[in-house]
Amino acid sequence: MGQGGGPRRAQAHDEELGRAVAAAQEGDEAAFAVAYRIVQPGLVGYLRGLVGTDGETAEDVAAEAWLEIARDLGRFRGDGAGFRGWTATIARHRAFDHLRRQKARPRPAVLEQDMLELPGPHSTPSSALEAISTERVLALVATLPRDQAEAVLLRVVVGLDGPTAARVLGKRPGAVRTAAYRGLKKLGERLGPLGPDGVTDDGPGALGESR
Repeated sequence: MGQGGGPRRAQAHDEELGRAVAAAQEGDEAAFAVAYRIVQPGLVGYLRGLVGTDGETAEDVAAEAWLEIARDLGRFRGDGAGFRGWTATIARHRAFDHLRRQKARPRPAVLEQDMLELPGPHSTPSSALEAISTERVLALVATLPRDQAEAVLLRVVVGLDGPTAARVLGKRPGAVRTAAYRGLKKLGERLGPLGPDGVTDDGPGALGESR
C-alpha cells in the first residue's frame, strides 16, 4: 500500500520506534523526528479513512494530533507498539473534533457480535490490500460499516495488534477481531479472486493472531 504498510512492517519498526520515543522523551529532537517518520504514514492513512480522502484535510488533522502528541509526550509510558496505539487514539479524537466542526458524522456502526477468530498469517484479502494503492484501499474501506472500517484501518493501515486496536476503539478485543475479520472478508469478496484458490473464508490470514 502507498501508506502504512500493514502489521508486519509496522511491527518490524516497533523496536526502533520504542528507542526513538524514549530518546525523544529525554529531549532528543532528532529522535522525535524518527518517531514521526515511522508513525506518520499510517496515521495519515487512518485519518483519511475517518475524515475522507482529501489529503490536505487528513494532513491538517494529523498536524493537530502531533501538536498534542508533542505536548504530552512526557506522559506516555510504553513501548513502540504502545506509542503507535497512543498516537492513533489522539488522532481519532482530533478526527471526531474535525467532523463535529464540519457538522458531519461518521456512518453509524452496525451492531457488534462477539468473538470470531481471525485467520492465520496468509490471508488473501489482507495481502491484497497491502498490494494495491492507498486510494483504492480507502475507497473500498469507505463502503464498510464504521466498526469494520475502523478495525481494518487500525489493523492493516496503522499496523496495530488486536488488543491495542481494541483500546483505541474502547471495545473488547473479540469485537474488534470480529469486525476486522468481517471487513476483510467483504473487501476480499469485492476485490475478486486473488489467486488460484480465490478468496476463502477459512484460509490463513495476514493479520495473524491477536496478541
